[in-house]
Amino acid sequence: MTTRALTAVTLALLALPVFASEDIADQYPGSVLYSKPVEFIPHVFSAIGATAPPTYENAGHNNNLSFIVTGDGVVVINSGGSYQLAEALHHEIKATTDQPVKLVFNENGQGHAMLGNTYWAEQGVKIIAQTDAAEAFEDEGPGSLRAAQARLKERADGTELTPPTETFDDEYTVDMGDFHIEALHLGPSHSPGDIVIWLPEQSLVIAGDMAFHERMLPIFTDTLTDEWLETWDGPFEALGATYVIPGHGHPTNMAQVRRYTKGYLEYLRGKIRDHLDAGGSLADAYYVDQSPYAHLDTFEELATKNAGRVFEQMEFE
Repeated sequence: MTTRALTAVTLALLALPVFASEDIADQYPGSVLYSKPVEFIPHVFSAIGATAPPTYENAGHNNNLSFIVTGDGVVVINSGGSYQLAEALHHEIKATTDQPVKLVFNENGQGHAMLGNTYWAEQGVKIIAQTDAAEAFEDEGPGSLRAAQARLKERADGTELTPPTETFDDEYTVDMGDFHIEALHLGPSHSPGDIVIWLPEQSLVIAGDMAFHERMLPIFTDTLTDEWLETWDGPFEALGATYVIPGHGHPTNMAQVRRYTKGYLEYLRGKIRDHLDAGGSLADAYYVDQSPYAHLDTFEELATKNAGRVFEQMEFE
């Protein structure tokens, strides 16, 4: 495909209406996947998850499950939030190519990235994660599994705790088929061990939870927003990516994720700084104005929590 044709296809995808809303029903009733994988650029596919919280109805598929058909095997990004999601993704891969899955990357240590590991381990596939993500899954995996079982009921059948088979600290590089693939831990961001998958020859970053745009980003107790911004302004921007597949929501570009990730973090920190300077309390911090972001999915679930956690961080900065 020529560069002009690739650009035309990509711009057409970016112009599509947003279908990952909390108010949209499951888009792929014949599968536990929320949506059928779509080819974003040649040979790079993603099954876009719901931007709602995980539910029985969406089978816990509320993040993006991506894969790269390299010409000499398939590389999967995220094992999925259950055994059945991993199996369903593999079914779609086998319908797309006869190349075997050779490698799975876990983008972080959360359940939606790792709870499908058991399925891939049964297929004999190597599973890679960053060291901190593997440690987080060891600590928090049992709780993630219990929550998934309670939420998904029979849709969690077969799901067990299986750690990654290999870990790395900063960088894991793969040359497979027609692709040079770099798994990078760029620094602190959304959760321990977050990585991005960088395809330099395609100028595409599979950003995971480094970047959000259609749903509000969650700030956890261990999310250090000042360090996330440092990682963003430094090594993440330095990639110079043209195309972005975020952890949640449709593929897009850097301008969009910059607006709704970096922009939101800076906005909320500014509001909390003003609140602190005025002598405001934690109780009132929950209600600082976040209306410019009220259109994002999960705003109602996350906005007040995010404000409280940023207040607790910033009062000691």
